[in-house]
Amino acid sequence: MVPISILDLVPVILGETPREALRKSLDLAQHAEAFGYKRYWVAEHHNMTAIASAATSVVIGYLAGGTSTIRVGSGGIMLPNHPPLVIAEQFGTLESLYPGWIDLGLGRAPGTDSRTLRALRCDPAREASFPQEVVELQRFLAPAESAQAVRAVPGAGTEVPIWILGSSTFGAELAAQLGLPYAFASHFAPDALLAALEIYRKKFKPSKQLDHPYAMAGVNVVAADTDEEARRLFTTVQQSFTNLVRGARGKLQPPIDNIDDYWTPAEQHHASHMLKYSIVGSRETVRRGLEEFVALTKADELMIVTSLYDHAARVRSYEMVAN
Repeated sequence: MVPISILDLVPVILGETPREALRKSLDLAQHAEAFGYKRYWVAEHHNMTAIASAATSVVIGYLAGGTSTIRVGSGGIMLPNHPPLVIAEQFGTLESLYPGWIDLGLGRAPGTDSRTLRALRCDPAREASFPQEVVELQRFLAPAESAQAVRAVPGAGTEVPIWILGSSTFGAELAAQLGLPYAFASHFAPDALLAALEIYRKKFKPSKQLDHPYAMAGVNVVAADTDEEARRLFTTVQQSFTNLVRGARGKLQPPIDNIDDYWTPAEQHHASHMLKYSIVGSRETVRRGLEEFVALTKADELMIVTSLYDHAARVRSYEMVAN
């Protein structure tokens, strides 16, 4: 099996606060390290009551401080929300504190709605300059040049590994052009997965960071002792995606016995489409599903996403996948 990693949205469940969510994420990261996972990433989202990782760099520092061998990073930082210099300083600081264990995954979407984007004082037009800003960030993290007037301190010379994240073919083109590893968000945006991977591999140009294509694909996984139990746990995820279709915000809800009582046929169609790459079931069902997904994508690494209401069930699911 290819290496496996974790994308943690730091989910806030109904009845709890971000404080509890963050503590549970540290506990999960420590378990993931013991289970043998390669990376543990958190993502930047804003104004979402169910996600507690808005201050992504701070969360990474918290998780890295409580672990010792697992790589910790962003999946990702939404670069148009930040000046490249600031991100270079933040991740240069993280790399200085935890050398050799930090990843910097970059996305070009805002990770929020238009009103929150205005509150962030961000210009939506900056998405168009994403490629140039990635290159600028690379330069800030590279060894400083003698005539360089502006330097990232900390940051210069740390050469934190950069990943390009994407849910379309745009990121695949950019990652290939810059010779960077590429991660596709197929756990919620399945449509362009295979096309993006093909473009990335076909057009890849070797770089100082990477001499061959390296692609990661996201997949939702819920493992439990039986298929029935796993499907019931998965209704938390299905409710969450249904709420996205409805334009409703809210914390993660407990599992329910019959998801058909929750969504309409139209909502089922949209939510189930976003969740196309989801593997739910017993140990054997999940093993078979992961093998099929790797055969389909030829991914070099899998990013497992498991957002459940019950923390113990979530830890158990990740343990079963690792085993």
